[in-house]
Amino acid sequence: KMATDTVGADNVDKGSVVVHPIVLLSVVDHYTRVAKGTNKRVVGALLGEIEGGQVHVTNCFGLPFEEDRSDPAVWFLDHNYHENMFTMFKKVNAKERCVGWYSTGPKIKPADLAIHELFRKYVGNPVFVIVDVQPKDLELPVEAYRSIDEATSDKTFRRTFVHIPSTIGAYEAEEVGVEHLLRDIRNASTSTLATSVSDKLTALRTLGGKLGEISGYLEQVISGKLPPNPQIMYILQDVFNLLPQQDDEATVTAFGAETNDMMLGLYLASVLRSTMTLHELINNKIANKEAQSAKKEAPKKDGSS
Repeated sequence: KMATDTVGADNVDKGSVVVHPIVLLSVVDHYTRVAKGTNKRVVGALLGEIEGGQVHVTNCFGLPFEEDRSDPAVWFLDHNYHENMFTMFKKVNAKERCVGWYSTGPKIKPADLAIHELFRKYVGNPVFVIVDVQPKDLELPVEAYRSIDEATSDKTFRRTFVHIPSTIGAYEAEEVGVEHLLRDIRNASTSTLATSVSDKLTALRTLGGKLGEISGYLEQVISGKLPPNPQIMYILQDVFNLLPQQDDEATVTAFGAETNDMMLGLYLASVLRSTMTLHELINNKIANKEAQSAKKEAPKKDGSS
C-alpha cells in the first residue's frame, strides 16, 4: 500500500521544497494537453525524496480531476488511478515516494484542503505545490504549502495552509538536459551578444522590482504600519555590507573600463552586422541585375538564330 511511504514525511515542515525541471515540464505538458484555452486547472501527484529536511520533487504525473464551477465543494479525483500509476512508477524508481500533489491554480481554491486531506492517506505531511503555467511577472512560477492544525474559538482545530520556502533545483544530469533544451529553442535570428544584453536587462528589471519591495517594506516599518523583523533587518544589513565601495577611485575606474569595453563590443558588433547586411543587399542587387540582363539577351539570341 502507498500509505507505507510516510517515513520521513514529518521532516517536510522543517525544510523547503526543491522543484526539479522535469516536474515543471510535465506540469506544463499536462496543462497544455488537458486545459489550455479554458478556465480549468489540472491536478497531479508529486514524487520525490526527502534529503536533509528538504523535499526534492523529482517527478510527477497527472490525475483525472473534475470540479464544479458553481459549487466548489463538488469535485472528483480518481485516487484508484493514482494508486495504480504510483505502483508502476515505483517499479521504475524505488527511491521515489509520493510527497504531495500539484495544481495549476493559479491560487488556492476552496476544495484544495479537502484534496490535501485525501493525499494525507498516502503521505503523512504532503506538500501542495501551485505551478503558474502562465506567469505574468519575473518571479518563480512555483508556490509551496503544507497544512497545519489551527486553533479556533470553540477549542477545536481546523486545517489551514501555510506557505513554505520553495526553489528550483536540478541534479547535474538535469542541468545538462535543460541546457541542451534551451539551446534548441533559442532564436537563431538573434546573436549571442544580443541575447546576453537581453538577459542583463531582464536581470536589472528583476533587481529593480526587488529593490522596490525592500523600499516599500522599510517605509511601512518606519511609518509604523508593520512591526520591524530583526531577521529581515540582519539580511538587509548583510546585503549592504556586501556592496562594493563606490567612493573608491580604483573601483570607479574599474567599473568605467568594464562598461567602456562592453559598449565598444556592442558598437563593433552593430557595425559589423550592418556591414554584412549591406554587403548581402549589394550582392542581391547585382545578382538580380545580371538575371534581368540574361533574360533580355535570351530573346535576341533566339531571333538571330
